[in-house]
Amino acid sequence: MDTLNQYEKYLREISKLNSAVALLVWDQRTYIPKGGHEARAEVVGKLSTMAFEMSVSDELGGYLEALERQDGLSEAQAASVRVVGKQYRRTKAIPATLFEQYVIDRSRSEAAWEEAKANGDFALFKPHLAKMVDYAKQFAEYYGYQDCPYDALLDEFEPGMTSRELKTIVEPLREKLVPLLRRLMEDGTPPDGSLIEGSFPLDRQHELSLRALRAINYDFEHGRMDDTVHPFTIGIAPGDVRITNRFIETMAISGLMSALHEGGHALYDLGMPAELHHLGLGNGASFGIHESQSRMWENMVGRSLPFWKLFRRDLVDVFPQLSSATAEDLYRAVNVVQPSLIRVEADEVTYNLHIMVRFEIEQALFDGSLAVADLPDAWNTAMEKYLGVRPSNNAEGVLQDVHWSGGMFGYFPSYMLGNLYSAQLLATIKREIPDLDARIESGDTKALLDWTREKIHRYGQIHEPKDLILKVTGESLSPSYFLDYIEAKFFPIYGL
Repeated sequence: MDTLNQYEKYLREISKLNSAVALLVWDQRTYIPKGGHEARAEVVGKLSTMAFEMSVSDELGGYLEALERQDGLSEAQAASVRVVGKQYRRTKAIPATLFEQYVIDRSRSEAAWEEAKANGDFALFKPHLAKMVDYAKQFAEYYGYQDCPYDALLDEFEPGMTSRELKTIVEPLREKLVPLLRRLMEDGTPPDGSLIEGSFPLDRQHELSLRALRAINYDFEHGRMDDTVHPFTIGIAPGDVRITNRFIETMAISGLMSALHEGGHALYDLGMPAELHHLGLGNGASFGIHESQSRMWENMVGRSLPFWKLFRRDLVDVFPQLSSATAEDLYRAVNVVQPSLIRVEADEVTYNLHIMVRFEIEQALFDGSLAVADLPDAWNTAMEKYLGVRPSNNAEGVLQDVHWSGGMFGYFPSYMLGNLYSAQLLATIKREIPDLDARIESGDTKALLDWTREKIHRYGQIHEPKDLILKVTGESLSPSYFLDYIEAKFFPIYGL
């Protein structure tokens, strides 16, 4: 058997272990009884360590070394050697015993966060968060970096991105976005969002979300939707990508929008050929590109007038009390701009400001200017600074997101990048499919899905994000497309 075949067979074995871990994690965050968390952490830690040890083994290193010198590899095979090789060098630096303890502590941290969030008790979560920050700092040193430790963490989610480059995106975006928001708030006439507020039974909201997922061609033969505390999408294996959701009784479309968001992630994962998963290329070009797909379906489709002309009949069928609302009423209601406390409920205009808060705090945690114990006050101050609102408790403040409990520092900027990527991609899509709005209104959402599968999904991680956005749109990433999109959409809604 030649080296390439041995390499591909080896990667499949790692993939099987990761699949088992994913299934256990999905269960842990959906159906596991409270008393099962401790034992589950041990099992997840063991299987993750086995996968980790395989991913840093001398055997894999030998395959990579040989294949890096080999000619005649396909595009996907060459990308696999590049991507797996990069990850190999990063993880090789981490001692296996440290990683095993990290995985165990991460599971405990996630369970502690869930309880802390439910009770608004930061003190309960603080020691676990401190451990996660400490692990991330250690890992950054093992990974290596050029300018600052945070860059080593950013690169995990957005390959090639640095904090210095991110600032060149954030600062001009903030410079334009803050006065744009102020103009909407001070000079605009806000639409009436109250029509989608009231009492909406959770089981009916669940049904509405299922209909929305079907409307965007999510395949329930290859996935499912279950309830959880914080929505997420998880790929168990090629052909098995599951989403989770949560519902708020007083908000008719909160769960619907969450379903569209997670559905966008799942469509991306399901659109990648199984071959790429087996080559270690099945995670998408980057977390930012992944977010571009979820944000596109959630906001640029789900909050568009064509979508509501299509989906109004389903909404009214599930909630007859909304039968007097027209598609235009619903379109305006789902596009109210209002600075608020909760990121996942934020509108398109203010959402990136939530990310700027988190980006600023993460930088401070890793340059040593902010201690974990001082995080709640820092969070509340930053929220007041950027959004003009201050949390009254930690559940709606620093405890609202699950990410830090799992050590996912450097992830949050991906959400902002996803918004920017999606706007730039949408401009290209509308040039190439001029009648896209009419198609969506008629129920043909597959035209958009087919475009994204042809241009983005089928490549998996073959291309890095900078290369992919240039290949697809003909330009490097620019925040101008997002700003143009926001102005063109919200100024008419607000009568400006």
